[in-house]
Amino acid sequence: MDIDDILADIDGDAVSQETRDLQDLTRAWVTERVAPEILPWPEALMERMMEKIRQQIELVETQTGNMDPKTNFRLIIIQTELERIKFLVRSFLRARLAKIDRHALYILTNPSQRSRLSTSEQSYLTAHQSLLSNHYHVSFLSNFPTQLQRLDDTAGGISMIEQPDLDTAVFVRVLRDVSEPVVIEGTDTEFRLRRGDVHVVRYSVIREAVLAGDVELI
Repeated sequence: MDIDDILADIDGDAVSQETRDLQDLTRAWVTERVAPEILPWPEALMERMMEKIRQQIELVETQTGNMDPKTNFRLIIIQTELERIKFLVRSFLRARLAKIDRHALYILTNPSQRSRLSTSEQSYLTAHQSLLSNHYHVSFLSNFPTQLQRLDDTAGGISMIEQPDLDTAVFVRVLRDVSEPVVIEGTDTEFRLRRGDVHVVRYSVIREAVLAGDVELI
């Protein structure tokens, strides 16, 4: 038995779906790290990946101690893959939590943004903002006049709520052709999205294409 036989035995018929899931997780991780706003939670994908992690951990625990060389080699490969997936999941979640921390009030007061969170993230957002508000109130806001104690004040036409900078520049790769041209607001410039093309453009210009899955951030 050579290395190809062992790898084929490990992967089996599920390699296609597992490979797609890993590619989708990697793409979601990169996109989430690059996008200035929080993106929709990929619930189905994350459920499959968490189930895969659970199954691989159970397999490693069951097979640990087996002295068969083939089994030991399989465990090395499985553990390597497990650590890679766990890294991607942890980094993906950290990127999302960082955005929740940075734009908590914006997400909390914006239903469309809040709907992009998972159930656990919504609980975290509510608890985080409650603790932060209480801390600010105890530390210094209680000493201010009542009308100056709000954290979401918009007096004078200036909002205190920090919002993501949607005009930040991003690199995008087109995943599929889009029939309608992309028009840059405020100019007469437009361009078409052709599969494989790479563009650098303001995120606000390409935002809908990102959410639709027509392009990926790189």
